[in-house]
Amino acid sequence: MSKTTNRFSPEVRARAVRLVFDYEKEHPSRWAAVSSIAAKIGCTAQTLNE
Repeated sequence: MSKTTNRFSPEVRARAVRLVFDYEKEHPSRWAAVSSIAAKIGCTAQTLNE
């Protein structure tokens, strides 16, 4: 079990995932979209990619 706490609500997570799918066409790759959205919501790309 992870010792880290989850500071993002389910609503924020769902919105972030929607944003990635909505904007991935504007980026050269899905990872680029993930990185861009993660920076905007204040998390790491690795966190959003999980």
